[in-house]
This record gives sequence, C-alpha cells and structure tokens, in this order.
Amino acid sequence: MAGLRGAALSRVELVDVSIRDGNQCLWGAVGLDTAQILKVAPVLDRIGFRALDFTSSTHMGIAVRNHRENPWERIRLVHEAMPNTPLQFISTGLRFISWEMANPDFMQLVYDRLVANGIERYALMDPMNDAAALLQSAAMARRAGGREIVAALTYTLSSVHTDAFYAALGGELARSPHVDRVYIKDPSGLLTAERARSLITALQTQLGTKPLELHSHCTIGLSGQSYMVAAELGTRTLQVALGPLSNGSSLPDAERVLANLQELGFTVDVDARLMRIAADYFTSLSRVENLPTGQPQAYDASYLRHQLAGGVLSTTRRQLAELALEHRYPELIQEVIRVRADLGHPIMVTPFPQMVCSQALYNLLGAERYAQVPDQVIRYALGKFGRPTAALEQNVLDRIMSQARTREIQAEGAMPDLPDLRRRFPAGINDDEFLLRATMPAAQVDAMLSAGAATRHYNPAIRPLQKLLRELAKRPPLTELIVKTPQCRVSLRRRRPVSPP
Repeated sequence: MAGLRGAALSRVELVDVSIRDGNQCLWGAVGLDTAQILKVAPVLDRIGFRALDFTSSTHMGIAVRNHRENPWERIRLVHEAMPNTPLQFISTGLRFISWEMANPDFMQLVYDRLVANGIERYALMDPMNDAAALLQSAAMARRAGGREIVAALTYTLSSVHTDAFYAALGGELARSPHVDRVYIKDPSGLLTAERARSLITALQTQLGTKPLELHSHCTIGLSGQSYMVAAELGTRTLQVALGPLSNGSSLPDAERVLANLQELGFTVDVDARLMRIAADYFTSLSRVENLPTGQPQAYDASYLRHQLAGGVLSTTRRQLAELALEHRYPELIQEVIRVRADLGHPIMVTPFPQMVCSQALYNLLGAERYAQVPDQVIRYALGKFGRPTAALEQNVLDRIMSQARTREIQAEGAMPDLPDLRRRFPAGINDDEFLLRATMPAAQVDAMLSAGAATRHYNPAIRPLQKLLRELAKRPPLTELIVKTPQCRVSLRRRRPVSPP
C-alpha cells in the first residue's frame, strides 16, 4: 500500500459534517439550533478538521421556519467561535432556499453575503452534474471571495453514470481556475469498494494536481470499506460525522474512520480526545432532546436498483396503506425504476426521489402511464431544476409537453431580475433580510425578526431540570421546592406577600 500512495499521500484529512448533513439526515435538519452549536463550536475548532460542513440554503430556511433564528446571525456567531476551521456552505445548483433556479445576479448576491458573514469554503453540487452550471457557481463563489471551492461529482448508478462520464466531468471541472478540489459526493451510499477502485483510478487520470475528496453515506453499509480503498488510492480528504450524528443515513463515524486509517498506517492530524468530547456532547444532547442515534446499516441489495432512501420508502408505503394498496408495493418499486429511466436517470436526492415516486404512483393508479403528471415533474421536464443529465424518453416528453398544465407553468416565467425583485420589498432592508424575504413566506421572516437575537447558551446537563421547572410552573402554587442533582442543588421559595401598612 505504501508504494501505491507514496509518502506524500500518507496523510489524510477529515471534514466533519455533523452540524449540517448529519443533522439533516438523522434529525430532519431541525435537531440543532444556534445555542446548541455554539456550545460545542470551540471544541470542534480545536480538533483539527480541514473544514466543517456547516450550512446550506435549505438548512438556512429551516433555521427561519422552525427555530425562528436568523441564519445569517448563526453564521457570524459560529465563525467567531471557530476562527481556525473554515465553515462550508453546500449549494445545490443555481438556487437559494427555493428549489427553482434563480437568476445569476441574485445568486451572486447570495455568495457575496455568505462570504461577508463568514463562509470560506464552498461545496458546489449540481443535481444534474451539469458542468456549465457548476463552473458558473464556482466563478460566482470565487468572485465573492470564497477561499476554497470544491466541485462535486454527484454519484449514482445508471447506464449513463459510467467511470468515463465522471472522468470527463472531473477533468472539465479540474481545468477551471475557480475549482480548488473535486469530490465524489455519494448521497445514497451506493459506492462499493470495487467501484471506488475503478472510479478513482479513472478520475486520477483527469484531475492533475487537484486533490480528491470522498463523501459517501452509510445507507447500506458500504462506505466504511470504500473510504479505506479511497485513501489507499490517494484520496486526500474523507468526510465524516461524530457520535449519534454518524451512521444510519448519515456518514461514517469519525472515530472509527480515524482508527481504521491509523491501523493502515495513515497519518491523520486530529485530536482524538477532543473528537470524543464532541461526540459525547452530541450523545448527551440527543438523549435529553429525545433525538435518534444513527446505527450501522445492513446491506440491502434491492437499494442498488431503486435507490430510494428510507424516509421516501416509508412515506411511499404509508401512502399505499392509506389507499389499501399495500399489496402493490413491488409493482410500485418496478414503476419507480422505469420512471427514473424515462426521466433521464435523475440522481435520487431531494427533490427528485419525491418527484419520481409521485409519478410512479400516478402511473400505477391511472388508466395509462403519464395521464396525470405532478407539477414538479413538469418543471423538471421544462428545465426549471437545471439541465437533465440524459434526455427524457421522447414519447414521455411529448406527453408531458402536450398537457394544458405544462403551458400554464411555462407562462409563469422565471425569477424577475434583481432590481425588479428589490422593488417588491420595503426600501432600506439589508441584503441579508432581502434574500430571505425573496425566497420565504413573509410571515415566517416576520416571526423570525420578532423573536429577536438567538439564545446563545445551552447545557444538556440541566435540560431535565429546566423541563421539570417549566412543568411545575403550570401546577398550583408551591411554598417551597428543593431539587437536588449530582451537579447542583436548587432551592425555590415563594415570597410571602407584604402586608399593606
């Protein structure tokens, strides 16, 4: 192995994804608020991670909608708390919060504000693997002042997504001066050790000196081995998660990856003790907030065919149960595979699995296939989510384009240009607020602003006590209450009313 990678490649770096991707996969992206992140930020900053996968536009929208917290304030606070570790923003095409494409001036403003608030590293993904769109995003991020730009090769299985396809795409991206690194992004956890060998070898012929990273989910238990093969072949950086935010549908456990790399003779410059402290913090948080813990996954060969994540599968099963059609589940899965091929093999990451499943269900229940088409599938066919990797089946495209609803959606037009969009909102609002108002319901942004600054302090050790006190406050008045725990003693005594003179 040493001969394969050489002394210069014996060092591997780690990127932690707990706060963004782990939180999104296992806790619905709502499990962590600003105070909870700030509590562990100083520890994460000292571990030695190359970067921290910190936020996305979807993640920012959830901060507003579910936590009533300003996502721009969150970026600033965490950047101040973690001055030594770059915070990463992951993009999903030329879009911000809304799933539809934005105009270039709007997206440039997004990148400008992200840099101004403290985001230094940009992971750029296009759901269609559209090189032109990726390079356009890279140029925007660089123009805004992004320090490290990592372009994604979004991995999937299909007749289109061959090693040659990815090698050609990787080479085109690597030749751009705006792209510092390339990474294999395997959101469904489909990359086997065998395919990792052929894919990485093909990529290395095209990447030149640009480093390669690997990001692979644990969905069916393949990523642990794939990571070791990738390191052996010279992949410089592996993306991991901590404690309860690893495994399951998230990424490999950082401590296990570290131990395996060290066993194979690699050097990883991280502080294992601090890594354990951060993992223990997330474990205690998950316990007191009743959040699930990621578990190692069993291998499921059927997943390689349908590529539907567990959440989508459970929703699909529930829909069939509500219709008393559970017995038709195998038929539906076959139709999912067929619809995906009809639509040009979209990568099965949000929102595409939901679109494919909805269309498959309509096809299964309707008098004929594509007699009814959901709006999102129409928008996909019209290119409103970007340019499909492969052409849609012509008869399917013709069927979609002939529908009256398609003509209505075509008439909607694109996002207005930036000056016209600004005129829709109150004069004098800053750019950060403008970007939220342009992409989210006004009531949600108003509620966020009314809530004021985010809470900055959180301690999972006292959460049970806080819950107890809140419940006791709802009960009839007590004259005295004493609570003892191993950590503290709290004595509450009700004051006697002062008699009037």
